[in-house]
Amino acid sequence: MAAGNYDIVIDQGSDFALEFALAQDGTAVNLSNHSVTAQLRPTPSSNTLTATFTCTVTDTANGKFTMKLGHALTANIAAGKYYYDTEIFNSSANTITRLVQGVARVTQNVTR
Repeated sequence: MAAGNYDIVIDQGSDFALEFALAQDGTAVNLSNHSVTAQLRPTPSSNTLTATFTCTVTDTANGKFTMKLGHALTANIAAGKYYYDTEIFNSSANTITRLVQGVARVTQNVTR
């Protein structure tokens, strides 16, 4: 299965949160024994890590998780274009799957 593409906008200096609900053939994916990670970088191949999202499985039975960046972190990200992806690790099967990827645009804040 190829990763889905979903572009996001992160407002500099604001809290960012995005919730996902995973389903396969219309049935929620049980996220027992799963963990999620996501990172933000200037380019897909860059070794520079701009930010690591806090990812939390919020509803195991219904396949829900969130990825977040706090306002203190986003305040220190320069406005511009970045790239992110989100991966899920299944500890039972010892597999990693990229779920979603895309462009992240950080918009500059005016109020400081």
